Amino acid sequence: MGDSKFTSSALNWPFAVRPLTAAFGAEISGVDLSKDMSPEVLAGIHQAFLQYQILLFPPQEVPPHQQVKLAQCFGEVQIHVMNQYHADGYPELYRLSNLTPEGKPNGKHPDKGTLEWHTDSSWQRVTGHATVIYGEVMPEPGQGGQTHFCDMYGAYERLSAQWKERIAGLRAVHSLDFSRTRRHGEEPMTQAQRNAVPPVDHPVVRTHPETGRKCLYLGDHAEHILGMPYAQGRELIEELNKLAIHSDLTYEHDWQLRQLLVWDNRCLLHKATPYDPHTQSRVIRRCTVIGEVPV
Repeated sequence: MGDSKFTSSALNWPFAVRPLTAAFGAEISGVDLSKDMSPEVLAGIHQAFLQYQILLFPPQEVPPHQQVKLAQCFGEVQIHVMNQYHADGYPELYRLSNLTPEGKPNGKHPDKGTLEWHTDSSWQRVTGHATVIYGEVMPEPGQGGQTHFCDMYGAYERLSAQWKERIAGLRAVHSLDFSRTRRHGEEPMTQAQRNAVPPVDHPVVRTHPETGRKCLYLGDHAEHILGMPYAQGRELIEELNKLAIHSDLTYEHDWQLRQLLVWDNRCLLHKATPYDPHTQSRVIRRCTVIGEVPV
């Protein structure tokens, strides 16, 4: 599974690993996330992160400040432009909640854009590296509010030779304003927020900076293709976004309270599944680590 160069070192990892699917994803047990980790544990987690793409940690208390510290182990943590979602006095934390101040469901989905396949912060020049997400409040298992992931290494590898030739060298323009307005237009970005994150272009096929593997890099923030008529570019993006999703390359995570997930935005798409915001409660807090300019 994954790159063979990581296999032998896995025998020496100071924690237990249980694969989540045959393709990718692993549960890591034996690590206390409420405490600072040793260099040996951090090195093992980094290797497992590259090999498995998603790491699931079993239910445990992870205070807000410790979640930020964990995210900082992967790199610089984003201060999200949508500052209305900042949480717990930490601008690095981003909370999505449908609860009133009294803790009751308010009937509003906090961000409908999360219901579409996307990769975090592709709308920045320096894009999302890792996302660290913690489940504070969740619907009962099997009752909605899952998080699904799909492998973009595999998505690229399964494209036909004709498709690979067609998209080689293409660059897509990614825009948070585009995706936010399309999916959650009832609460649009402010002009100051739009000014802070103008559209950026990235390669449709990127090379992962650490594994060297090629993957598709699109998702719901991708608006159009540079040098192509807008409508034609939209059609191409929509078609590729559909071609990218394969059931056997998908992991569907049904949350338990106080679980924590870490995933690699550079080679995955993800989305949340619907729940009833009038009757069900769902609160997650998230950190996104920014990494590099895609190449």
